[in-house]
Amino acid sequence: MEENVILVDDNDEIVGVGEKLETHLKGNLHRAFSIFIFNQHGEVLLQKRASTKYHSGNLWSNTCCGHPRPSETTREAANRRLKEEMGINCELKEAFSFIYRVELDKGLFEHEYDYVFVGNFNGTPLPDPSEVSDWVWVDLDTLKKSIDANPSDYTYWLLISIDRIASLLDH
Repeated sequence: MEENVILVDDNDEIVGVGEKLETHLKGNLHRAFSIFIFNQHGEVLLQKRASTKYHSGNLWSNTCCGHPRPSETTREAANRRLKEEMGINCELKEAFSFIYRVELDKGLFEHEYDYVFVGNFNGTPLPDPSEVSDWVWVDLDTLKKSIDANPSDYTYWLLISIDRIASLLDH
């Protein structure tokens, strides 16, 4: 099934629609989201991306990521994907957004206008095994030490957003 993403400019103004894989091959700027879910102990829920993902397989990442469809808002897409990927329903709050561009494996690029959402959840996730091969709750200090020691074990977007997430929690 063809999946389309929303193409945007540097101001997040919609400039078109692109097929997802083609967009990642060309490195076109598109709208995306990243979700960080925390439990009552202040631990963040990480997922290990399934090896079968079209890029960044077997890397640890934030709780959930994705792209809104042309017919939905970014918040609607974030709620949909959190349920599909991790089996979680919770209130999400928009925290910040940023643009990044990076060359990935398999000749692909991520060039995203990324909206970051945070939420709270204290249950057990029920991840889709086609999306997620493992998951763990981890405190931010431990995570940051692991990232410093083994950055290649983590997705690029997690590496560039974790300090900003940590600073939000300090306030």
